[in-house]
Order: sequence, then C-alpha cells, then structure tokens
Amino acid sequence: MTSPELRFVDANGLRFAYFEEGPADGPLVLLLHGFPDTAHTWDAARPALAAAGYRAVTPFMRGYHPTAIPRDGRYDVDTLGHDAGALIEALGAEKAALVGHDWGAGAAYAAAHLSPQRIAFLVTVAIPHMGSLRPSPRLVWGARHFLQFRRRSAEAQLAANDFAYVDELVRRWSPVWDVPPGETAAVKEVLRQPGCAAAALGYYRAVKFPPPASLRHRIRVPAAVFAGTDDRLVLIGDYEHSRRFYLAGCEIVKMPGGHFMHREHPARFNAELLRLLESNFKQSK
Repeated sequence: MTSPELRFVDANGLRFAYFEEGPADGPLVLLLHGFPDTAHTWDAARPALAAAGYRAVTPFMRGYHPTAIPRDGRYDVDTLGHDAGALIEALGAEKAALVGHDWGAGAAYAAAHLSPQRIAFLVTVAIPHMGSLRPSPRLVWGARHFLQFRRRSAEAQLAANDFAYVDELVRRWSPVWDVPPGETAAVKEVLRQPGCAAAALGYYRAVKFPPPASLRHRIRVPAAVFAGTDDRLVLIGDYEHSRRFYLAGCEIVKMPGGHFMHREHPARFNAELLRLLESNFKQSK
C-alpha cells in the first residue's frame, strides 16, 4: 500500500509530519497513533475515509520521526491533548472528528477536555475512558511495560535484537492475530532514528499518579469506543463500566481482535468507523 506524499505543519510549537487524503474541503478526521506504532497504522483507514468524502489526516505523534523531537522533552498527556487541538486549528478546521488509538486515545481524551470546542465527535480505539480504570492484578500485569519503560535500561531493552520487543508487545496485546511479515517494519525504522526511541519512551516516563484532570473529567462531546473481544488486558466489562464518563453518550463498538483490532480487521473497522462518522459527524457539520 502506497502512502501519500508527506506533509508538514506547525502546531503547539512543534513541526508535525503527516499524511493526508481526501478532499481539502471535506470534514476533517484527525487520527492519532499510539505505541509501538506510527501514522502508518491508519494506512487502510485513511483511503477509506477519503473515498467517503472525508479529509483524513494521520500525523506522526511528537517525537516520532519525521515529526520533530520537542526540545523541552514534554510528553505528558495534557501536552498530547494540546497537540491534537492545535493540529485541528493548524489544519484550518473549526472542528474535527478525533480518532485515537493507544497513546493517541489518551491524547484524544485529554483533547476532549482541554479543547472540546474543536471536537465534534470523539472515537477511541482499545482504551476505555481512563478515569474509569481501577487497579487489578490483571491490569497491573498487563501494563507492566509502563514500569519497564521508566527504567534507565529501557532504551537498550527496546532496541535489542533489532527491536524484537516491539514484536513481542504486538503479539502480547493482540494474541490471536497472525501478524503479517513486515507489519512492524515502519515503527522499527522510526525508532532507529536518533533520539526517537527515547522520545517514544518519554510518553511512559511522563505518566503521573494520580492522572491529570483531563483524564479524570467526564467527556462532554459525543463519543464512541472500539473494544476488542480478543483483548486480554482490557475486557468488554471495562468499557461498559466506563459509560458514566461520557455525558453526551458513548457507543461501544465490539470488534474481533485485540489491541490492534483496526489492523487485524481493517475492512470491518473501516465500515464501523464510517457508520459512526455518518451518524455523528456529518450531521454536526
């Protein structure tokens, strides 16, 4: 699959690289990736959105080459949320549908609190509202990488054996996925760039307890969340428990697959995403 020409835009004091497809005057859909991942995680979704008349933009998150590495080293979730709001503005849109996976979901939740005027519809993938999550042996064990990535040795561990840990994480988080050869090549290439592995780990090192208000307050914009039925870390019940955090309602879309369900079942994911946008986004324009 060929990606469109890379573009650049300045937002929140940083130069972001991004891919874009679709009509320039179409409703903006901004899709944010997580870890271990890149803007290429949306390579199947972006053209599907464009074909439906949306302007689909998929940036490389801060610190992920060719987006700049921030000089101030800020990767906290509020900064990620401000990035999302600033990107919408810098791309010339009053409002957008915001789609986020993994850390991109964290950024999207923060943006929904910090810049609700910029977000017409919120979609998160594989992460329920983070204010609803409660410690449990299952969650602590599944999220043990958060502690591993805060160690001084984390960068060496991540890079060892040609970033084999990336493949381990993908298999762990999507245990029923027969991962295609080369699926993680794009993120490994990014992590090889000077300073980028440290930047990606910076997201984890910036985590604070308790989490900031942006991840604890209820969401006031219409929302939907994709839940993987094969996810061993976040169960369907966790999403149901999170419903009270969405004041404008939240549709839970159950999908086969694990953490990377949008890549495991791209045709089904795209169809569900387009259905959600047609009902909740185009009508708001």
